[in-house]
This record gives sequence, structure tokens and C-alpha cells, in this order.
Amino acid sequence: MDIEKKLSLITIAAIKDLYGQPLEKVVFEKTNLDYVGDFTLVVFSLLKISKKKPEETAVEIGNYLKEHLIEVVDFNVVKGFLNIVIADAWWLNYFISIEGKPFVNYEIPRNAPTVMIEYSSPNTNKPLHLGHVRNNLLGYSVSQILKATGNNVIKTNLINDRGIHICKSMLAWQKWGNGETPESTGIKGDHLVGKYYVEFDKQYKKEIENLVQQGNTKEYAEKQAPLIQEAQKLLFSWEANDAATMELWRRMNNWVYSGFESTYNMLGVNFDKVYYESNTYLLGKNIIQEGLAKGVLKSRADNSIFIDLTADGLDEKTLLRADGTSVYMTQDLGTAVQRAEEISFNKLIYTVANEQDYHFKVLFLILKKLGFEWSKGLFHLSYGMVELPEGKMKSREGTVVDADELMQEMIETAAKTSKELGKADGLSEQDAEKLYRTIGLGALKYFMLKVDPKKKMLFNPSESIDFNGNTAPFIQFNYVRIQALLRKANEAQIFNNIKPFEISLSLLPKEKNLIILLYAFNTMLNQAAAEYNPSIIANYIYDLAKEFSQYYHDVPILKEEQKELALFRLKLAKTIGIVIKESMQLLGIEVPERM
Repeated sequence: MDIEKKLSLITIAAIKDLYGQPLEKVVFEKTNLDYVGDFTLVVFSLLKISKKKPEETAVEIGNYLKEHLIEVVDFNVVKGFLNIVIADAWWLNYFISIEGKPFVNYEIPRNAPTVMIEYSSPNTNKPLHLGHVRNNLLGYSVSQILKATGNNVIKTNLINDRGIHICKSMLAWQKWGNGETPESTGIKGDHLVGKYYVEFDKQYKKEIENLVQQGNTKEYAEKQAPLIQEAQKLLFSWEANDAATMELWRRMNNWVYSGFESTYNMLGVNFDKVYYESNTYLLGKNIIQEGLAKGVLKSRADNSIFIDLTADGLDEKTLLRADGTSVYMTQDLGTAVQRAEEISFNKLIYTVANEQDYHFKVLFLILKKLGFEWSKGLFHLSYGMVELPEGKMKSREGTVVDADELMQEMIETAAKTSKELGKADGLSEQDAEKLYRTIGLGALKYFMLKVDPKKKMLFNPSESIDFNGNTAPFIQFNYVRIQALLRKANEAQIFNNIKPFEISLSLLPKEKNLIILLYAFNTMLNQAAAEYNPSIIANYIYDLAKEFSQYYHDVPILKEEQKELALFRLKLAKTIGIVIKESMQLLGIEVPERM
């Protein structure tokens, strides 16, 4: 039985025997490294039951545990904190049961819950940028974590390929593109289309300024500027299925799709199913008419349809305009229903920045009021925006950090740093290039994922490629160090014919701490899955790598004269390497074998 379960069961028995009251649940925490102990019970919540001081309550429970549980060899009390020490023999037994084995299992059990997770959701008027990087990495990592905890995961992408934004790029290309293409210019397709989105905004602002100088209000100028009027006409032509407009739309979108695919491949993310807004934006209309017939939705005098959510602390939400055209919420309602009809999911997770928190509150509530039982499984994975030191990014002004350029810059920085530190010495040119890519992209991914998704983050690439901090390169280096250790042991054949280490082996404090960290992996994995939070895994790996790094410096492994002890230390290092590699894979990060 799990040692924490044993501790909990005996503690519940202790409370009943000592204080005569039943208790359903007791939770132990990992003891803070500043104190002696393996697990800690905070007793303050038990004082109403014990009717005694914190220290006295903790001592009584500690004595009971020591008397009734052979694994408990000692305890100490710090105010209201009961720190329990577990016998080395138990930790060694545990280590023998897990050493050298995989920790992560992606096998999907029968009747596994089905989880659909949507991420990326780009617009086809611009390349992916820094904000998309966080979105993609977060969505992909959560999908990996959910797979590793026994869920049938379906990764989806909803591409926003229609609307006024793409019409702006199309119009600008028609006016100033001179027929250029990705092939004729050597410019990646999504970058080329994004170039004309920026150009539209530049020319549009000039027209607004001219109209304002002529004595018009800014509001009037923004609506009546010739460019925006032309873009609106282009949108109407698209919605009317005009052949020439559709041909240009498909052509430019295909440029973008090709560019996106290249970026996704480099970023290491993928999808099981892709939806397109051009196919889904009208789907909600029938649902809205059904909701109107049921009396859930209402019609205004101008024939627009809305839902009144004021009693729920929200507002009135228009779902169809007076002219019968749909709004963004219309599309989202239809897409959600379509997905539920296609795939019977238990959970549908939308990975979208916290700027859309209100939108998803409204969406989920409308679906609930419309009577869709599966709406209980909808979840908005809301994350904080990524900002630059100089503030927010603006796509139409061209002030974004482009994802492709960012990844290339990270690889180049990794190459420069690695060369300075001699990390690529002895590697072929091809292997060195692979190493730089692994380090650079790993640094980017880890930097993005080590921050709690709910928090806003400031992007600082200079901090991410550091072989001595809370970074991917530090973790990768310690993995490589372990592989080098194993290779040396195999080459020297110094461990052949050595007896397995004995269960009576005495553990050093650092060895025990490392085994306790290995023991904590499943707890961390399950917590990360429950909270949809990869930062829990990221910071766990860092703690493990940091603890191993200190152990490696302080304790002899290959040079240990007692060969049975050296064998144990080698197997401990090997198992830590397995956990580091598999944990990094949960974050979508590769680890090199050499550097």
C-alpha cells in the first residue's frame, strides 16, 4: 500500500482512539527541506477535536503512528507541524520496485474518458506570434498530461479563416501586391499575407487622418474611409460566394496554411482534427431558432434575437442581428453542438487567453440554458497574456514577436551559448546543429510552461538559455550528465558480476530526498492533470534535476569503492534520467543524449 495512504488510515484511527471522534480524511504533505522528516501533518485543523494545544496534539499523534506503523521510525514537532520520518528500508523497497522502469504510460484504458482540447485557433491574416506560442505549448502539454493520466484525448484546432480581417489582407494584396507570391518572393506564406494586413492598417490610418483633417470626426472617418468600405464590400462578396473573391480567398489562405504547418512542425505541436470557421460560422442559426421556440431566447422589435442573462449577473447577449446575420457567439454555439454530435466527449477544453473569460462564461451558460447536458463538461483553460518589456503586442501595427523568428533566434542564441561553454565539443556538425535546436526550442518551451497558466508573463529570452538556473538547458544538461555516467560504466564494465544492492543499505539524506522526489512523480502528474497546469510538472523536474546536480557533486558514484553501493547510485541516477526525459516529453521538450 502507498505509504501516504497508510499514514492517513493510521492517523484517522489515532484521532478516533485518542479523541473519540471519527474523521473521514487526513492529508500529509511533503516535509519542507528545511526540517527533518519525509511527510508532514498540519494539526491546527484537528485542535477542535483534540481540545489540546498544537504541540501536544502533534506529539500524541506522532507517538501513536510510531507505535502502530513499523515504517515510522521517528518524528519531530515544530509548533503545529508533525514531521514524520519513514524508515530507509521502506524507501529502498520502493526504489527497487520502480528502478529502471517507465513512469509515464500513454496506453488508453477501456472506457477512458474522452477529452477534446482546442488550442492554437489562429487567424489567417497573419503568422503565429509569441501569444500563439504560449497557447500552442500550453494546449499541447495539457493534452500530453491528460493522455498520461488515462484519458482519450482529441487535439483540435479551429482556424479563423473568414471575416473582415482576412478581407483586409486580400484587399491590400490586390492593391499593392503586384501579383507576388511566396514562391516569387521567397517569403513564407503566412508572413506574406501578414505583410499586407499591416500594409492595410498603415494605409487605412492615412485615410482616417485625411478625413479628420477635412473636419470629420474620428468615428465618422473610421467608418467611411474608402479602404474599410472596400474591405466590407469584399466581405459581402465572400458571403455571396462570388467566384473571383472565393478564388483569391482560397489562394491566400492556402499560403497561410502552408506557413502554419511549418511553424507547428518546428514548435513540435500537432492536431487530430482541424475545424475551419468558414465551415462553422452559420451552424448556430438553427440552434438559436430552436432556443427561440423553447422560450429560452427572445426576439426584439427589430427582429434581432438575444438571451437575457442579467439574472445570472451577466448581460443581454445578442445572438442574431436584426438583418439575420450571425455574431461570433452564434458560431461558437454551433461548433460546440457539432462537436458534441460528432464525438461523445466527457470534457471539452478551450485554450484561450483570459481576455475572453467573459465570452466563455456566456457561451457555457447559454448552452446550459438550452438544455445540453454535455455543457457540464465544458471548460475554459484561461491563461495570462504574454507581454514584452515595452508592453502589449499589436498585430496590425507589426509590433508582434513573430513565432518563426523567435524560434530561430532561440536556436542561434543556444548555438552561441553552447559554443562558448564547449557543450558541442567533439560533436559532428550535424549533431551540433541538432543540439542547438534541442536546447533553443527546449529553453523557449520550458520558459513558457514553467509559469502558472493563470498568470500574466513577461517574455525574457535572455533568462531562458542559462545552464545554471530554472531552465530547460539546466535540466537537459543534468540528463546528459546521467547518460555520460551510464556510458562510462558500460564502457569500463566495472559493474559486471556485482551483486544487487542489499535492502539493508543505509541511505544518505540526499539519496533519500531523491527517492522521495521520484515517489512524488505520480502525485505531481495527477495534480497537473486535475488543474490543467504544466507548470507543476516543469517545476517538479527542476527540483529533481537540482537535487541530482547537488548529489552528483557531493557523492562519488563511479569512484565509490564499495561496488554494491556504486551500483545502487548508478541505478538511482538511471531512474532519475528516465523521469527527467519522460517529464520533459509531457512538456513537449526533447532532451539530448550528449553535450
